[in-house]
Amino acid sequence: MTTGTTSPNTSSPAAVGASRPAWPRDALVVAGYLGLAVLVTSGQWGHPWRLFHQAGDQILFEWMLAHAAHAVAEGENPLYSAGLNAPDGINLMANTSVLGLGVPLTPVTLLFGSQVAFCVAVVCCLAGTAAAWYVLLRRRLVTTRSAAAVGGLICGFAPGMIAQAGAHLHVAAQFLVPGILALVFRPGADAGRPGGWRAGVGLGLLLVWQVFIGEEVLVFLALAAGVFALAYALADRVAARRLAPALFGRLAVAAGVAAVALAYPLWFQFHGSQHYSGMAFATQGFQLDVASFTASARQTVLGDDWLPGLLSPNPTEENSFFGPGLLVLAVVIVIWQWRRPLVRALAVCGVVFALLSLGDELRVDGDATGIPGPYRLVSGLPLLDLAVPARFALVCVPVLGVLVALSLDRVRAADGPTATPGLPVRLLWAGAVAAALLPLVPTPIRVVPVAPVPAFIAAGGWRPLVPPGRTVVAVPPVTGAGRSPVMLWSARSGLAFSAPGGYFIGPSGPDDPTARWGAPDRPTSVLLRQVADTGVAPVLTDADRRQAVEDLRHWRAAVVVLGRLEHGDPVRRTVDDLLGPGRPVDGGWLWDVRGRVD
Repeated sequence: MTTGTTSPNTSSPAAVGASRPAWPRDALVVAGYLGLAVLVTSGQWGHPWRLFHQAGDQILFEWMLAHAAHAVAEGENPLYSAGLNAPDGINLMANTSVLGLGVPLTPVTLLFGSQVAFCVAVVCCLAGTAAAWYVLLRRRLVTTRSAAAVGGLICGFAPGMIAQAGAHLHVAAQFLVPGILALVFRPGADAGRPGGWRAGVGLGLLLVWQVFIGEEVLVFLALAAGVFALAYALADRVAARRLAPALFGRLAVAAGVAAVALAYPLWFQFHGSQHYSGMAFATQGFQLDVASFTASARQTVLGDDWLPGLLSPNPTEENSFFGPGLLVLAVVIVIWQWRRPLVRALAVCGVVFALLSLGDELRVDGDATGIPGPYRLVSGLPLLDLAVPARFALVCVPVLGVLVALSLDRVRAADGPTATPGLPVRLLWAGAVAAALLPLVPTPIRVVPVAPVPAFIAAGGWRPLVPPGRTVVAVPPVTGAGRSPVMLWSARSGLAFSAPGGYFIGPSGPDDPTARWGAPDRPTSVLLRQVADTGVAPVLTDADRRQAVEDLRHWRAAVVVLGRLEHGDPVRRTVDDLLGPGRPVDGGWLWDVRGRVD
């Protein structure tokens, strides 16, 4: 995976330019990526009560970033938290806790709050992924900066990356992927030499970091690297035999380093407090439509809301949507450069993962065809049975980015002094690439309003009323999957109090490890959630009131707080009927239940 270069003519103007420091131009490329990432996230900067359109997911990750900062500041166990789901807590190693982002961002979170930290994380994920691919392309695969810059732009800002960035930090954070690949496929290294050992150790440390960002990306990366390596070996058997010993040596060293560092965290994930088995949702239902690969995503200059909704499971899983131009361009590149083993291996990798993203049964334009999808062949395998099929298409993003970069680099080399007279090939190809990429230009991620944290909570008015070991119960107290008021209050307050409920995955009960969203339902939580959803206040009985007190004791409640809700008045009347009259506080209503629960 290296490209040869010829020695420049030191007397030529190009050679003089090449002798100048390269870092200012590289910095300009990275600054461009950062500027685009800031523009994409512009809907939230300076607007604390706006969230990206999948608001529940942002609340989840804001809380995770706040938890990481709180754990660092207080010296607590980062793998577990009792801040939500009282009294049982949450196994954060078994959830998408993004500690690999949250710990480095601790100063940002402590100084500016969880929303700013989330937006900074999104910017780092998008721009960082683009910059990392730019560096890999520039150092290993292409000779021209412009080709590497375009390739990095595709890898960091493709529609699938924008869709994931608005909701799933653990998926959008792919800035370690190029570094991992660079060490896995390191040319000329031998595990028996110092350089080989260092590469193996470095690879192991990157793998550990990636686990603490998101295990899902690491699983996809391992699968993609395996498919790529196999395809490359079939395309160039001589090179494969020469490089295989060093490759396996590096992997062995990396596996040893990672195993030592991850032994306890992985044990805690699968056997620690509040661990679970399986998934809380049917992953097989999240698949892409065949037509999605040539369609426009919502968050692009040509996108709309109707068609993507037909072709993808939800707005966060628009992982293909490359448009016809880029796909045609990729086919032309593969045919044109088919003799290169690298291109053949990339083509095989892209096709395999595109097919897997179509799920168990192929769908075309929203209609089921009855044709089995290739995913059926692997859906029962360990780990893959927990993967979301639609996300396999994300592997196609760097495949397309690298192919386009290789083509731009080859055209630049071909359009030299010996080129055929006429319109420059470079100009024609640059126009074709621009035409394919312009429809994919991202637009700012859409935002939606969210009810602000009650001032009573934000200003700490609850503190004199909540003794140690007791909780703040937000109404409704439990939301299994979706917006969780208490999770947002907790995140924006720096995990200052403990509370029941939240948006997470946990076991179905003390003796049932089956995964489910949120805590097992309590009768009072179900009752209040129904009122909040429907706006209908039910007729209550004494049994309902006794059950409410029992549930409050289970949650170790000190106060019950109602913030702004769509159906706030019927919810307030229902809580009054359960617990007695509440009193207004700044931003909501309060019920002091210490006397009822003690």
